[in-house]
Amino acid sequence: MSQHKSLQGPRGLVVKRNVLKRFERVELLRKRGQWKDGDRVVGLKKTEPEV
Repeated sequence: MSQHKSLQGPRGLVVKRNVLKRFERVELLRKRGQWKDGDRVVGLKKTEPEV
C-alpha cells in the first residue's frame, strides 16, 4: 500500500527507522565488536541505529 503524496516529504519517504531487522542488528554488533561467529541470533542485545 502506498502513501498519499501529501503525507510524504519533498524527497519522498525519508524516515529514520528506530527498529532494525535481525541481519542489520547482527551487522551493527559485528561492527562494534560485540558479535562473535557462532553466537545465537535469537535474543540479541538491544541496539540503537547508527546516526
